[in-house]
Amino acid sequence: MYQALTGPAEDEKIFKNVSRDFFDLIVIDECHRGSAADDSAWREILDYFESAYQLGLTATPKETKYVSNITYFGDPIYTYSLKQGIQDGFLAPYKVVRYDLDKDILGWTPPPGMKDDLGIEIEQREYNQKDMDRILVLNQRTKMVAKCVMELLEATDLYSKTIIFCDDIDHAERMRVAIVNAAGRIAVDNPKYVMRITGDSAEGKAELDNFIDPESKFPVIATTSELLSTGVDAKTCKLIVLDKNISSMTSFKQIVGRGTRIHEEQNKFFFTIMDFKKATELFKDPDFDGEPVVIYEPGYGDDPVPPDPEPGDDEGKGGIDDPPGVYKVRVSGVEVKILAKRVEYLSENGQLVTESYRDYSRKYIREEFASLDVFIKKWHEAKKKEAIIKELEEYGIELSKLAQEVGKDYGDFDLICHIAYDQPPLTRKERANNVRKRNYFTKYGEQAREVLESLLVKYADEGITTIESPKVLKLKPFDKMGTPVEIINDVFGGKANYENALNELEQALFNQEQAS
Repeated sequence: MYQALTGPAEDEKIFKNVSRDFFDLIVIDECHRGSAADDSAWREILDYFESAYQLGLTATPKETKYVSNITYFGDPIYTYSLKQGIQDGFLAPYKVVRYDLDKDILGWTPPPGMKDDLGIEIEQREYNQKDMDRILVLNQRTKMVAKCVMELLEATDLYSKTIIFCDDIDHAERMRVAIVNAAGRIAVDNPKYVMRITGDSAEGKAELDNFIDPESKFPVIATTSELLSTGVDAKTCKLIVLDKNISSMTSFKQIVGRGTRIHEEQNKFFFTIMDFKKATELFKDPDFDGEPVVIYEPGYGDDPVPPDPEPGDDEGKGGIDDPPGVYKVRVSGVEVKILAKRVEYLSENGQLVTESYRDYSRKYIREEFASLDVFIKKWHEAKKKEAIIKELEEYGIELSKLAQEVGKDYGDFDLICHIAYDQPPLTRKERANNVRKRNYFTKYGEQAREVLESLLVKYADEGITTIESPKVLKLKPFDKMGTPVEIINDVFGGKANYENALNELEQALFNQEQAS
């Protein structure tokens, strides 16, 4: 690390202990940071070893009026876009859920003489979205954001790793409290369900490794301002919430990058962005996924250099420093409503398109499986149906969400057939009963019939992925029939025979001709 090579005093600059031509190649990772500024400690090292080839790597090239990667390194010798990374399967695609809150969009002007929570009269002016949480704190607005976040998690997975980006530490703490209240019992029973992870919180920072560890269940939700925006490899993060005013393209790319990691073992192939402050308007900017353009203007005179903090910088002072003399107006009794909610999906050309979730799912399923016959053939051929389900999840198609529209009693097979090919769906219990009506189990012995009947009940209650799981034989009522090894070997005569019996059961379940 460059900090180990340099210090404030001349005799502490360790890099000068070797000759200027000592290195042939220097690789600078995250080169959008210090190396992009003329007066940085990084630059001093690079200038000293100027004879070496210097290779700069960054996912967020910095081109502003004040600092520039291109001015130092020259034009990029290789670029790889987010869009290409998603299309090639290296990065996770995303969908965006945008919320327009009435006080943000329409503005809010306090009635004459209205006082804030401390009894101080509120300035007569119109407050808008940029003021929210920086100058004006509407308690009901924070509660509304927390409610929306928990509604999405409850509809999908309450344990999906989530980062909520806030405007400052005060906002991050208020959001943590609001999430605890909105989450209810799960947050009470698990105190680390939601944590504020900011630079000033020793307790929160101590949980950072657990948050990014795929094997650690808690914390599930992290509220932050700057600390998690870069340099944090949160592979399992499935939800990013933007309740933060973001104008810097570099910051926006860094934040979005927290969700683009794929993690197959945790079934993480896509992620969702919830946007409450129009930050995702930056997706429409050609600079988001295009070539960086040099706008560096050296010799800017006395213009102040706007801060673009590294992770943790100024966190202890409130994240984004309040201007001197600014007083945050805090009001609890002002109602906040949702004006509009839009869901946008990443199209094949890398553009966000507004489309109903059902229409989006239908279109992609039909692209993947050209006809109902093709889909049924693939379904029957799949050794594990979970492979098809995961394939759809890679493109943001969650069958659990489709079940909310069609009905929670329908299985994955019927949801796909109904949504994509207009087939009348059967519930899982109806399919299980159809198998029983055909006296399917008569060809098996008594013990095997008991196991298969129990698998059928499990399918009716929980779905196909449960009975395909190798752990199913450890659950009730199988635990009373013997160990998994005993069931497989003694009842079915080996693993191959058990898997064949399970496959035949699935064939019977999804036999469309007999089902109709």
